[in-house]
Amino acid sequence: MSVAERFEELYGQAPEGVWAAPGRVNLIGEHTDYNDGFVMPFALPHTALAAVRRRDDGVLRLHSADIGDAPVSLDVDALAPGGPGAWTDYPAGVVWALRDAGHKVGGADIHIASTVPTGAGLSSSAALEVVTALALNDLYELGLERGKLARLCQRAENVYVGAPTGIMDQTASACCTDGHALFLDTRDLAQRQVPFDLAAEGMQLLVVDTRVKHSHSEGEYGKRRAGCEAGAAALGVSALRDVPFEGLSEALARLDDEEVRRLVRHIVTENRRVERVIELLSAGDVRAIGAVLVEGHASLRDDFRISCPELDLVVASAVDAGALGARMTGGGFGGSAIVLAEVDAVEAITKAVVAAFAGAGFSEPRVFAATPSPGARRVE
Repeated sequence: MSVAERFEELYGQAPEGVWAAPGRVNLIGEHTDYNDGFVMPFALPHTALAAVRRRDDGVLRLHSADIGDAPVSLDVDALAPGGPGAWTDYPAGVVWALRDAGHKVGGADIHIASTVPTGAGLSSSAALEVVTALALNDLYELGLERGKLARLCQRAENVYVGAPTGIMDQTASACCTDGHALFLDTRDLAQRQVPFDLAAEGMQLLVVDTRVKHSHSEGEYGKRRAGCEAGAAALGVSALRDVPFEGLSEALARLDDEEVRRLVRHIVTENRRVERVIELLSAGDVRAIGAVLVEGHASLRDDFRISCPELDLVVASAVDAGALGARMTGGGFGGSAIVLAEVDAVEAITKAVVAAFAGAGFSEPRVFAATPSPGARRVE
């Protein structure tokens, strides 16, 4: 049954349209987005699909194909931060953020079906937010451009849901294009679409979902963000983006707190890694980015300390089996890793990672190819 057919079964009439918004993989640039730094995500083929119809009675009805219960009914006038902590907070938060910003959004019936793995660090929540925002933007003729929609979705997650995420996930879902990675400067939100056609080079990027669940709403993410802000304050800059790579040693010498020193070192070197990947891709030296990915994982593991045994095992076993590079991706404490490999080596690397997990007594990981795909769009 299609999303539109299920909508009609639930709500008794056809939707006005169906929209899609993808999850994302971050190639490089982790935890830099809330430090005004550089990121480089691309959209996955996995999407949240939303069938939507406007209502004129101020009622918001939400249903997920993954939950299976009756639709949840909410009063749009009563929406406020501090919701029930359920999946409905993400689309409801978007409605709240649009209305709070002065946009005339009434009620809606929404049915969502998503193929973005949840808890895997692939931005399933951002996909829910962006698909809701794009549908309401179209149906209520708000005229908001994609970057503005992404910022409103970020506000929904920060304020309504209470998760202190940066701007990358929502911007990637809203703005990525087919066959490209998105180089985003999170300070001024300047964007550059960078061609990223691995197939043409005989390579493939794998996503390895460890099946270890993580949650940005839990305290560890917030602690890292607060630590970065403390480092910036101690160094007298507005954000760690302003600490130059060439001046890192001098900056670290001025910091007394060892934990803050580690956080600062990761952010400054990670921004430089994004620049290096851009330089290598621009020069056509795609294979050389593999070493940068491995370096980035070490920084996330040792300095930012957000890896876990499963993520470390993916990277080690993949590289030992011949991968060009690998690293954890996403918020950390579980989720997914990415592996850059020659096409001819993919099968052997996949088998090696699965065998390593079995040998360690871990649950079998989910492994799939990630192809840079289109961002949010109307599909029906």
